[in-house]
Amino acid sequence: MVFAPSAHIPGRKLVELLGSWDGTARPSSQALAAALRQLALDGRLPPGTRLPAERELADALGVSRTLIARALDRLREDGFVASRRGAGSWVKLPDQERDNESHGGWFPTAGTEVLNLAQATPSAPPELCAAVDRARLRFAEHLSGHGYQPQGLPVLRERIAERYAKRGLPTGPEQILVANGAQHGFALLLRMLVSPGERVLVEHPTYPNALEAIRGLNATPVAVPMVEDGWDVELLAASLRQTSPRLAYLIPDFHNPTGVRLDAGGRAQLARALARTCTTAVIDETLAEIDLTGAEAPLPMAAFTDRAILVGSASKSFWGGLRLGWIRASEDFVQRMVIGRAAMDLGSPILEQLALAELLQDADQVLERRRVESIERRDCLIAALREHLPHWRFRVPDGGLALWCDIGAPVSSRLSVAAEQHGVRVAPGARFSVYGSLERWMRVPYTLPGDQLEEAIRRLTAATASVPEGPGNTILTAPIA
Repeated sequence: MVFAPSAHIPGRKLVELLGSWDGTARPSSQALAAALRQLALDGRLPPGTRLPAERELADALGVSRTLIARALDRLREDGFVASRRGAGSWVKLPDQERDNESHGGWFPTAGTEVLNLAQATPSAPPELCAAVDRARLRFAEHLSGHGYQPQGLPVLRERIAERYAKRGLPTGPEQILVANGAQHGFALLLRMLVSPGERVLVEHPTYPNALEAIRGLNATPVAVPMVEDGWDVELLAASLRQTSPRLAYLIPDFHNPTGVRLDAGGRAQLARALARTCTTAVIDETLAEIDLTGAEAPLPMAAFTDRAILVGSASKSFWGGLRLGWIRASEDFVQRMVIGRAAMDLGSPILEQLALAELLQDADQVLERRRVESIERRDCLIAALREHLPHWRFRVPDGGLALWCDIGAPVSSRLSVAAEQHGVRVAPGARFSVYGSLERWMRVPYTLPGDQLEEAIRRLTAATASVPEGPGNTILTAPIA
């Protein structure tokens, strides 16, 4: 899909975004093209952004116009730049026929040439096919109706409510709204609770797509830094008092990307802070069921305070291709959401809801298999990192699907560019930052099979050897307009 040119980025601002894009004594068109491509893939240069003229960009970077022209030629070949006489050049993403599935940190790849460590997304469990077969038998019952279920199918809402009850949080199906994934659920909540210009408190680091949703509403994310063992709840409480956010977005269950879990004492302390400041918190429970500790889990946050709205997802526990999530809140709030939802969509697909309802009947069996598989792959990744990148430091996570690694130098963004050229895709730490910092950090998921994880780390090791550790801005740490 080609986007018409829109906003223009000045040469000086593009130079800031590029930062230390080359890192060698002799700049090359290949390195410049790779850096620009990474900016497009990370959303720092949105599709439709008009690029500076060749002469302006050459002057701003201090390179020849020929180098700029060759870099743009490479990007046009790869489908990342479009040009038209009289209109200049602008950013685009590759068209479907050019296999855009194989490009970018946040696009899943269907092939095996590039190993994708940018997404913590497991494959479907073997039980899914049987669940779909059972769902097809019930599908015919719905064909005579209109097919719209803005709150979600009753059978699915009942089974989601049962899962909460099993976790120690009594819940009725009337408290559940089925959404098209947790991200969709969060977007619905933002639209209902937050106005442009208002503040949303988040952890730092945090889930990148949540930041995109906040910024997409023209709200302001307010970051509270995580500490080595997780949360400084006193600091979080002080930030709630001082910044008066309209909403808080928190991930206390196997935090993405760090993998830590807030204990019961911390949850009670957080609940008191939310009550004192009259702050509503959206609690992202996407990874809540990926518990790798075997220890007794603390109660969900909504058991500690009625100011917690829970958002869950089938993507990590079961499969992202189902595109289903849910919101757990009070019955009155859910009904308000059902009314307001019509402005965005009219409900989730029936067949997928039936399939998830069938999976939830066997949830314990499916999740146990997922946990065993995740532990095996986590241990495989840890062994590979300790063998090939022993200077990387990380905490073995309590749950979730990734390691949060201190890579020893502020080169995460440059390493992500180099890694792509070595056949492995990774998400730099800056993607999880409100401010584009965290350049010493990188998230490395363990969702691929063991042999692919080992190969990916070998490729990442080769990429690491090619990245200089010099000072200076990198492509995602420069200020962003």
